[in-house]
Amino acid sequence: MGRRWRDGRGRLVVHREGGAGAPLTVPLEIATSYRARTKGLLGRDSVDGAILLSPASGVHTFRMRIPIDVAYLDRRLRVVAVRTMRPGRLGLPRPRSRHVLEAEAGAMTGWGLRVGVRIEVVEEEAG
Repeated sequence: MGRRWRDGRGRLVVHREGGAGAPLTVPLEIATSYRARTKGLLGRDSVDGAILLSPASGVHTFRMRIPIDVAYLDRRLRVVAVRTMRPGRLGLPRPRSRHVLEAEAGAMTGWGLRVGVRIEVVEEEAG
């Protein structure tokens, strides 16, 4: 069930637990190349939606300007952990994590992203 995304843009779809309400859609930046994953949110003052780092099992916030929410996802795109990290921190790798979502601190709570929630990634068509 390997995912083969490319660097680019798309949408993050958060499926509500128990089908409670319509899924929430958030703008998404997809970072799959080494260069894009390494850059991540470094040097930014804000995030429009979220960024997906894939593959990834851990992150750091060295040289970041803002605190961020980090969601660790397993291979089925289920959230295995969510953390808020201040700049200058090293997050411990999560053994079951295959992908990492990053967003501005506080955003993921508003989206209902917590352990057990499934997300979907929809890539924009290149054109």
